[in-house]
Amino acid sequence: MGDGPLAEAYDTGVRSAAPPVDAATGAALRFLTAAIGARSVVEIGTGCGTSGIWLLRGMVPDGILTTVDVNAAYQDYARTAFARAGFGAGRARLIRGSALEVLPRLTDGGYDMVSVDADQASYPTYLEEALRLLRPGGVVTFNNVMVSSGEPDGPLRVPGPAEVAVREVMRRMREDEQFIPLLVPVGEGLLAAIRP
Repeated sequence: MGDGPLAEAYDTGVRSAAPPVDAATGAALRFLTAAIGARSVVEIGTGCGTSGIWLLRGMVPDGILTTVDVNAAYQDYARTAFARAGFGAGRARLIRGSALEVLPRLTDGGYDMVSVDADQASYPTYLEEALRLLRPGGVVTFNNVMVSSGEPDGPLRVPGPAEVAVREVMRRMREDEQFIPLLVPVGEGLLAAIRP
């Protein structure tokens, strides 16, 4: 990490229970927001602010990031990280609460991008919310989707709830014509899809 504010956010994240996105994943998020000229982005899982900085750096100069997390301390870290990175208070709306409770209150079709890096067992529900929140041509991303074991399912190995949920999201994006998906092999896997 070459710049101070992002490096500080990474240091804070590494010491927390909310590990930061790696630099390659962050660069991919920035690229995607810049490619679609994102003005309004929802982030599920604020963490300590690293992914938010990457997203804000790709968004248009007056774009607003809405980021949701249950942990108040993480949001305090993120607020400080955003300020140190040069983003004023009006550029990020931090909402403390469960995404499953907050997302239904957000505007239908009002967002250019939904970025998910949170409880994997809830990924299918987050996908449904993303479909509602995204404008046509909007993008949804899911981080850490390459979590499957190399061992086949069977009597000696039963996949856990997080793995089952991630598989369901990947299957749905692959089979449903509401998505144009791409699996980006960065970090632990970034699944991105355009909503045509």
